[in-house]
Amino acid sequence: MARFTVLIAAVILAFVVAVPEVTAKKYTVGENKFWNPNINYTIWAQGKHFYLGDWLYFVFDRNQHNILEVNKTDYENCNADHPLVNWTRGAGRDIVTLNVTKHYYLLDGKGGCYGGMKLAVKVEKLPPPPKAAPVKSTGSVSMATGVAQFVIPFALFSVSTMWDAILRMW
Repeated sequence: MARFTVLIAAVILAFVVAVPEVTAKKYTVGENKFWNPNINYTIWAQGKHFYLGDWLYFVFDRNQHNILEVNKTDYENCNADHPLVNWTRGAGRDIVTLNVTKHYYLLDGKGGCYGGMKLAVKVEKLPPPPKAAPVKSTGSVSMATGVAQFVIPFALFSVSTMWDAILRMW
C-alpha cells in the first residue's frame, strides 16, 4: 500500500511540475459547413493565424471531392493536373498538417474548385511568448503567493508520504 501511495504521489508531482504547453490548433475547414461547394473559404480563413504545427481538418464526401495541394498559379486557375500533394487519405475525414512555414494552396481536384472549394493559408512560426511584466508590490496576495499556498503543502505532503513509505520498507 505504501509503494502505491508513493507511486501516486510521484505521478501527481510529475504532472504538476512538467505539464507541457500544447500550442498546435485544429481548424475544421468551413466550420460546420465543412468542405463543400459554394462556400467562400477565403472569408472563412480571414482573421485566422495559422502557425507551424497547426492542422486543417477536412470533412467531405470522398466520392465527390478531394484535397490537393497545388502551386499558386494552379490554385488561381483551378488546375488540378499537377498536384504537389494529394492529401486525400480516407473516408472524407482528412488532415493537412501545417508542418512547413509557407503558403499552402489547397483545392478540390474533382471540379469543386470552380464552385469555390479552394483555400490558401500562410503558415508562420509561433510568435515568441510575451515578456513578463515587472511585478508591483501592492500589499495584496499575488498569484505567486496563491501558487505557493498550493505547491508548498503539496510538496510537504509528497515528501512526507515518500518518507513514510521509505520507513515502512525498513
